[in-house]
Amino acid sequence: MILAIVDDLMFSSKLRNAAKAVGTRLAFARSVDSALAEMRHQKPSLVIFDLNNPRIDALAIVSQMKADPALTAIATIGFTQHTATETIAAARTAGIQDVLARSAFFERLPELMTRQPA
Repeated sequence: MILAIVDDLMFSSKLRNAAKAVGTRLAFARSVDSALAEMRHQKPSLVIFDLNNPRIDALAIVSQMKADPALTAIATIGFTQHTATETIAAARTAGIQDVLARSAFFERLPELMTRQPA
């Protein structure tokens, strides 16, 4: 199961279509509390963050994940605009394992969704 913390309808649709194509179960969270609760309940293999989501502080979620032994090993991927260099650096510093430009993320989405966690 993959958890996506995405609020944009277009991105949600792309993620749903990719998950369906590769046969992966996908869930969505739209708040910090629901994201953390879903992670604890469902134990996703991957959490996807829209780093430009103005409604959710992805870095706060990652910080809480890294502080919780039950969540720290969950793989994380974030995507953002390729010009958002400060966002990219902050996400990497916070502990998001892979940070990709939005175009590269959606181009590689089927591969990313089927990749086994490290």
